[in-house]
Amino acid sequence: MINDSELILNQDGSVYHLNLLPEDIAEQIIFVGDQERVPLVSRYFDKIETKKGKREFITHTGYLNGQRISVVSTGIGTDNIDIVINEIDALFNIDLATRMLKSDVKSVDIIRIGTSGSMRQDIEIGQVMASEFGVGFDALMQFYKKSYTAEEEEIRDIITDAFSEFDIRPYVGKADDSLLNKFAFDLPKGITVTAPGFYGPQGRKVRTQDTAPQFVDVASRLDIEGRHITSLEMETAGIYALSNMFGHRAISINAILASRVDARFSENPQQVIEQAIELVLSRF
Repeated sequence: MINDSELILNQDGSVYHLNLLPEDIAEQIIFVGDQERVPLVSRYFDKIETKKGKREFITHTGYLNGQRISVVSTGIGTDNIDIVINEIDALFNIDLATRMLKSDVKSVDIIRIGTSGSMRQDIEIGQVMASEFGVGFDALMQFYKKSYTAEEEEIRDIITDAFSEFDIRPYVGKADDSLLNKFAFDLPKGITVTAPGFYGPQGRKVRTQDTAPQFVDVASRLDIEGRHITSLEMETAGIYALSNMFGHRAISINAILASRVDARFSENPQQVIEQAIELVLSRF
């Protein structure tokens, strides 16, 4: 039995942060960071049956082409991803009335539609691409035990060596192959680095001194057994690692809005985001 303080429920029995009951969430779930992007996705639904929210976590559940889909805003960063994925897993795999684990463990599909910055000259602003692997430079997975494949260990070790002077302990997660085949069969793919912040942790300097001024240069030039770091953002690695750990399927589709290599930003970011949304929804 799971104690009250381990899995907190609201008075109506919904999970604490997402404010959802099991019947409010579909098995196919789109993640967006910004809560204002939730209606940008759900406006394409044929029918919306549920709209709920609390804090930055907004959920719309409905139907598209006969398929039940939810879109959930996660907010920014892997600390929020920790909350969202744990509570989604609880909605499917814990009996909230008895607080007991269900005997039949269920896996769900998680499709992130997010924004990223390009880490290579050949990844143009305005492209939509997929993350095959996510590498976390944040501390989230220091608090969980995750098993690693040999491929994930190799990527982790190469990146750890390349960034050894930064004193980080990176972790690695992988996209689900079936979702890559479904949503990204014709998209460029690469390795996404997930940073624990937007400014200093991503090599930006506004009015600060940077402890790792060579970060972008090292990342952009790194060869990882023929793979490359292609993008930089704040959620993908956490989504992948936790999904791998729980047995859920996940993919991150990235709208490239900036080039970290030559310090440019998209002139029409909303158009690129809309392009990514329409591409993902067309493949359900």
